[in-house]
Amino acid sequence: MQLVFSDWHKTGTFDLDSIEVLVRNSMHHAGAVTVQQLLRIPEAHSRQIPCACGQQAQYHETRRKQILTMLGPVVFDRAYYLCPGCHQGQSPRDRELDVVGKECSPGVRRMMAAVGSDTSFESGRQQLRLLAGIEVTTKAVERHAEAIGADIVGGEQARRDRVVQLQFPDILGVAVPVLYIELDGTQLPMVRGELTGRVGRNPGQPARTREAKLGCVFTQTGTDLEGRPIRDPASTTYTGAIETAELFGRRLYAEAWERGWDRARKKVVLGDGAEWIWNIAAQHFAGAIQIVDIWHAREHLWDLAAKLFASDEKPRKSWAKKLIKKLNGGRIEAVVSDLRNFPTRKPELRESLRIEADYFERNRDRMRYPKFRKQGLFIGSGVIEAGCKTVIGSRLKQSGMFWTVRGANAIIALRCTRLSGKFEDYWVSGERAA
Repeated sequence: MQLVFSDWHKTGTFDLDSIEVLVRNSMHHAGAVTVQQLLRIPEAHSRQIPCACGQQAQYHETRRKQILTMLGPVVFDRAYYLCPGCHQGQSPRDRELDVVGKECSPGVRRMMAAVGSDTSFESGRQQLRLLAGIEVTTKAVERHAEAIGADIVGGEQARRDRVVQLQFPDILGVAVPVLYIELDGTQLPMVRGELTGRVGRNPGQPARTREAKLGCVFTQTGTDLEGRPIRDPASTTYTGAIETAELFGRRLYAEAWERGWDRARKKVVLGDGAEWIWNIAAQHFAGAIQIVDIWHAREHLWDLAAKLFASDEKPRKSWAKKLIKKLNGGRIEAVVSDLRNFPTRKPELRESLRIEADYFERNRDRMRYPKFRKQGLFIGSGVIEAGCKTVIGSRLKQSGMFWTVRGANAIIALRCTRLSGKFEDYWVSGERAA
């Protein structure tokens, strides 16, 4: 502080930025001293305490521990117990403070999890230094963010495995007018060790990515004056992971069940035409209205038109618009008929036409768009499309990033928890457990 006044006497001006940093650091130091004094209040200790192995751990000595808090590093002493049977040591004070085997306080770990879920670990380290005056390493941000994400993953897996598909009466909660489930997949770049034995997406090419599956649940209470559906504000929650469709289906059901699946008057599953999506819908969401995203359906027709009329733009647009008009009108049988009767002698085009005709025929009941519009339902999966970009892409697809399955799933879980508004709930439950 004396240096600041010395500069003022020399120049006649204040460097406000330096003053702010100096005062903040001083207040942090004073706060750290206060926290340290509180932690140094002598604790009452017994001669022995229960050990996890079933025996009694004996009081051994008082040991010193240093941790980094939001206000700076602090040092305190605590009782240390050693078990004569399994030779494992423990400190009840560490368990009480939630710092067992940790070098950082819960508050600092929470901050590292937050920045680590939003940006690269190095950028997160820089943010903590700039915004909070906390000095940590990039590796520490990575380690703690992934550890908290992994803890969230463990909780989700336990919840997923507990869920049993039972019907509960509406008295357990308020009825939900319309509940939507949307799901999709997006590719993530992986380290080489996670790709061993996997086939690439393109024939003859090695695998470079793995699919992360993402699901979201949201509700709709009403429509606008023109009958268009309105998603309820702040009603969207996410869940996702790199895992099999079978496990993901159970994960998504657990999320939907928590959101009021059994209390929903109308249930809707929205997705593209991927087979795994509708297998999940059939297995876990029986009775739901199934809708194929209209934009994906239109894209199928535009892509096919580009193959059929590769060098002639005018007939390409005319043909595609004619079929899209039928699609918009829910006349899927007419679309299928046009595809199966399209005249061409080229084998590759005939095969493309057959594949697309089968796609529309297989999904015809999921493409009755006039019927869905009349009910005031969404017919586009824009929420999950945006979710794949904001929840996963913006964080895990940055330039130069390659992931392990464990690391990716930890960060996906962390981001889903934060963007679903559940981060505070996680910390409350963690504090209770501690």
